[in-house]
Amino acid sequence: MNRNMKFMKEIKLIIVFIFLATLECFSQQSGINEIKSSALQGGIGLGSVLAVVVSWERNKSVLLAVLHGVFSWLYVIYFVLTRKQGERHV
Repeated sequence: MNRNMKFMKEIKLIIVFIFLATLECFSQQSGINEIKSSALQGGIGLGSVLAVVVSWERNKSVLLAVLHGVFSWLYVIYFVLTRKQGERHV
């Protein structure tokens, strides 16, 4: 049961980050330019979301996930170069 709850929490976290990454797509309707500009100024991007999800999967730490989200693509590249055997999916 504990393993099921952990899996559900991971799924919820991934869904939230996917929603944040797609915010720019949904905010491009006419008349909602304020949302688009604030999302872009906030720095929410694919690299940040990917870095946060990858960091959470590896470290299970909110502080490190936020820090890695700030570094975005730099952390993603670092992760790809330093993956462990258990993190590689074929």
